[in-house]
Amino acid sequence: MANLSSTISIEVDVNYLAHQSIPEKEHFLFAYTITITNNGEVPAKLLTRHWNITNGNGDVSSVSGPGVVGKQPHLSSGEHFTYTSSAVLETAVGSMHGHYSFQTENGNVFDVDIPAFRLASPNALH
Repeated sequence: MANLSSTISIEVDVNYLAHQSIPEKEHFLFAYTITITNNGEVPAKLLTRHWNITNGNGDVSSVSGPGVVGKQPHLSSGEHFTYTSSAVLETAVGSMHGHYSFQTENGNVFDVDIPAFRLASPNALH
């Protein structure tokens, strides 16, 4: 059987929400939109998520739970699911990485890594 984790692709788009951020109070809000695509032949259901969120000071917080945005999408071959969520940092820059856990119809559970992506307000990085 093929490595199931390699059949799921993850795309991330990040936006800094200036109108909801308060830099003078160390409140920086970022929206991230993620598209999860099943490029394999085996249908899979997203069970859980786990995030490690690192701010510009190196402080790490972790978030885990069932599904994403209250859903546990079931993706057949070729299907994708897109959602938007948000993260608040105390610094103008940071990063996120983590993994999703999926389950196939025959009960196999596998993790898909989400590579680190940057959270940065405009002009925070030169």
